[in-house]
Amino acid sequence: MEKLSADIKNKMKTKIQKLPKCELHLHIEGTLEPELMLELAQKNHIDLPYSDVEAIRIAYQFNNLQSFLDIYYAGAEVLIEESDFERLTWEYLLKCHKDNVVHTEIFFDPQTHTSRGINFTTVITGIHKALKRGEAELGITSKVIMSFLRHLSAEEAMQTLEAALPYKEWITGVGLDSSEYGNPPEKFQAVFDRAIEKGFLCVAHAGEEGDASYISGAIDFLHVQRIDHGVRCIEDESLMKRLASEQIPLTVCPLSNVKLKVFQSMQEHNILKLLDKGLVVTVNSDDPAYFGGYVNDNFLALYEFLDMNERQLRQLVINSFKASFLDKKQKDFWIEKVNSG
Repeated sequence: MEKLSADIKNKMKTKIQKLPKCELHLHIEGTLEPELMLELAQKNHIDLPYSDVEAIRIAYQFNNLQSFLDIYYAGAEVLIEESDFERLTWEYLLKCHKDNVVHTEIFFDPQTHTSRGINFTTVITGIHKALKRGEAELGITSKVIMSFLRHLSAEEAMQTLEAALPYKEWITGVGLDSSEYGNPPEKFQAVFDRAIEKGFLCVAHAGEEGDASYISGAIDFLHVQRIDHGVRCIEDESLMKRLASEQIPLTVCPLSNVKLKVFQSMQEHNILKLLDKGLVVTVNSDDPAYFGGYVNDNFLALYEFLDMNERQLRQLVINSFKASFLDKKQKDFWIEKVNSG
């Protein structure tokens, strides 16, 4: 594809910016920008193996999911106090406001913090305070999804679920993230059964690092409403037909997929192929501080490297609201805004 001129790119940016959007796949710990990492490390007297912001940016180079997770968990060490989680979440909401993201459903990983002695209450209270402020001051609505770390045991996930029950009013759903290999969905079937019993909605990462069977497993064993990533569904034609028929959404993260070598380049990404086959695919930023872009950057990459047209852009944005956990009235309101925008 011929390189786009600056003028064309600016027109695309304006078009993307104009549309209200919803983000459904965002790890709040993955929004930790190098500047904030250094600031919180100094405040909390945490020694980092980096001398400055540039050294951190250099460290944000990965070969695969595991090498990313290593730096991701190291960065989380600077998050200690309730105010740190509140600040982290607030900084992300400011990015949402800039990108015209009007609703977000964020993941948080309590085990990343409780495993190093941070109280569950500290984490969820800080996040909750920022989200309430975001709605009051920025008009951004939100929901929270608590993710279990799949490389840890199902027993630890169950303990985390029980710890979350007093905060059920603040937490809409549960999810499953971290390393897919060797940690299939069925490992956590009892945990998700218990979550459903307690009224949580369910999502799960699948089909990013793991093959298409991880997607089928998440649907069949965990009874998820959404699949996070899911791009490897293209390996299984019957699964693709099922996803399209049952309209099970995929929360796709294009820049992340390229950064982590799920695809070797953006030109190889299959998101628009999946969209045109009738799947409910959406565009999200995953861990934007580490992967080089927030929601609008991901949309722009699809324009620049996949020649996404305006029809596809609008459908992707509409899909984000359709796939959300907003009620029907709220979904219809925003979809009408997209159609008339």
